[in-house]
Order: sequence, then structure tokens, then C-alpha cells
Amino acid sequence: MVLVWQAITPVAAADCDADATASAQGRFKAVTAYFDNEIATGKLPGAVALVEQRGHPLYLQCFGFRTSARVHPMTPDTLFALHSMTKPITSVAAMVLIDAGKLSLQDPVSKYIPAFADVQVGVESVANGKPALKRVPPNRPVTVEDLMRHTSGITYGYIGGELIRQAYTDANIFAGAFDNATFAERIARLPLARQPGTLWRYGHSTDVLGRIIEIISGQTLYQFEKQHIFDPLGMTSTKYVLETDAEKARMAEPRPDDVVLNRAEHLRRAHPEWQSGGGGLVSTITDYARFARMILNGGELDGRRYLSPAAFTAMTTDHIGPGSGVERDYFYFPGDGFGYGYGFAVRTDPGEAKPPPPGSLGELKWDGGAGTYFGVDRQLGLIYILMEQTETERGRVGPAFKKLLYEGLAASD
Repeated sequence: MVLVWQAITPVAAADCDADATASAQGRFKAVTAYFDNEIATGKLPGAVALVEQRGHPLYLQCFGFRTSARVHPMTPDTLFALHSMTKPITSVAAMVLIDAGKLSLQDPVSKYIPAFADVQVGVESVANGKPALKRVPPNRPVTVEDLMRHTSGITYGYIGGELIRQAYTDANIFAGAFDNATFAERIARLPLARQPGTLWRYGHSTDVLGRIIEIISGQTLYQFEKQHIFDPLGMTSTKYVLETDAEKARMAEPRPDDVVLNRAEHLRRAHPEWQSGGGGLVSTITDYARFARMILNGGELDGRRYLSPAAFTAMTTDHIGPGSGVERDYFYFPGDGFGYGYGFAVRTDPGEAKPPPPGSLGELKWDGGAGTYFGVDRQLGLIYILMEQTETERGRVGPAFKKLLYEGLAASD
């Protein structure tokens, strides 16, 4: 079926820009024009964008509608599936346990999940003239640090070599009802894509990390994050499962023809029992801004410290750069000019693009497959967040948003 989109008049919620001055709004008129056009031409149902600098709101605009039905305008309390923007939060939760002396980066994962003592590495070979996946012992155990920096060898079923991807497909890891305990056991039975510590490879590492948090704390992942992160920060709408009709009515949805994201969202919602530390949270832009402010402030907000200075430094230092022994491949999602800490991409150099993308050295960022995107530029005292629900358009919209907002900042200097 071919969807025909009519040009529509952009709609912004009246309370979106209430805290920003007229001059600040003027700096980002190119951002506004860009998203007005995205909505008017039907490329996005809607979006919400936020920029803050040194504690001052500069820009908060809501564009379009929560769904393609174009009934309910976007508002600051609209809920978005975060997908991989869940990972920084789960990584902070793990660092809380490390700060408390209950978890070590060098702990083998098998200390908490015994099934990982038998994990093997998949090596593609040829047997009887046909491709075959040979399983060999790992050179060393998978550690908590491997989970934190994506060097565990655990992958996603759509990333990597054909035989590894086939092994994930054959295992049917999303079958039936499962929680974090069951899911971690299923992952432990799969072959690692590479030897631990040798390759940055995106995957279910943070989901396994979430299970370790549960084992140590004796709580569900949500209970632990709610107690130590969400409630103290005032992130009242951030959770794994929407429980009320009122909450569900606030949920943003992708376009009907956004096949990949609709499939992913169907899978996420079909398993409310699975609190995926790698991709299961929903949140609002105002909630996530509280988390981003805490990161901007070095692990502290409103007089409460969430991460020790040492833990914060460890999280925001590149651990996969020169001398680390870690390779990068085509699926290196931190991107040009970025290394990776524990849960965040870390800007280490301008990159190879000419001109280089905007931003400062030490900048932190991450995004999600649903189109959510955030960054923390500590040199400029800046946080920026984009909330949208699109897989098909996110690859161009996120970079465009960042480029335009930095141009607006530069024009005001």
C-alpha cells in the first residue's frame, strides 16, 4: 500500500517555549524551520527538541503530532520509546553499584551468571566445502567492563557475520515470556561474535548488565533504577511498562510505513515482563533532561551526588582507543571522531569529515533506534535532546538538528 501524505500546517504546543526568551528562540529559528518542514511534508509525524546551556533553557519546541492520525499535538510530556538511549541510564545504575563496592569492572560475568562460564566464541570456517561455525573457548572470561564498553562479543541478531546472525535467529531468543534472568541465560548459550576485549560490537551486552544489577541488588532493574536514579532525579514518567490509559495516550508513535521501528516496538510491547536495560525504557524530554543535566554536572544535580568523581571520569573516558587492543568495524556506531566510555560515546578528535561535525572534545552522546538523540557538551555547558519516533529518517534528522543548533549558538556569540 502506498501512503499519500498531504501537506499540513505545523502545530507547536503553546507551553513548549514558555521558559525560553524571545532572543534565544530566535537563535534557533533554522531548527524551527527545519522541523516545520519535516512535519509539513509528512516525513515525521512529530518531534520535540530541547537545548539548555549553563542551566538556562534556550529552546524547547514541540512539532506536529504524537501519531500519524494528527489528532493530539506533541507536548513536553509526550512519551517516547528510548530504545538504545536506555543504555546510558543502565550504565549509570551499574556504576552506582561499583561506587558502593558491590561490583567491579574486572569481575567475570560468570561470577553472577554461571552460564557464562561455558560461553564460547564462534569462528567461521569451512567444513566439507561448506561454511561452518566452529566454537572455540574464549581467550579470557567476559568481564563487566566488556559489557559496559561493548567488547563482550555479544551482538544483536542483525549485526555481524552471516553464521553468527543465523545462530541468533535459530536460538529464537525472544520466544515466549521471559525476564532478564531467562534472557541472560539464552544469551550465554549463543556464540560470541569475537574474542572478548578485541572488537567494539553493538549488542545485548547492556541487557546482561541489567541482569547483574538485579542479582546484586535483589531488586528488579526498574526497582533499582527507580530508587537510585528516577525518583531522586524527579524522572516521574520514565519506566519500562505503561500501566494506565492516560500514560498510553501520551505515547508517540512512528509512521505506519516505518516497518523496522513498528516491528521493534511490537516486540518491546509484547514483552512487558522483560525490563531491557539495553532498550526498554520510555520517557519524556523533560525527564531525560534531568538525567542529562546530572551528566553535565559531573554526576551531581541539585545537591545530590549520583556518581563519585572517579566513577564519572571512568564513564566518560575513552576505553577503546589506541593501545586498548579494541578494533572497530563497519558497525561502529559511536561514529567518526568518537571513542567510547561506559555507556556514552566520547568525542576524542575532530574526525575525518571536512569540515568536522560541530561539538567539543570530550562531548558525550548517544541515540536510539527510534530516533531519540541526546548530547552533553561540557565545554559549552550544553545539553541537547531530540525526541522523535522514526527509524527511517533518524540517520539524517539527528545530524541536521545538531548542525543547526550549533550554528545558532555560534551566531549568538
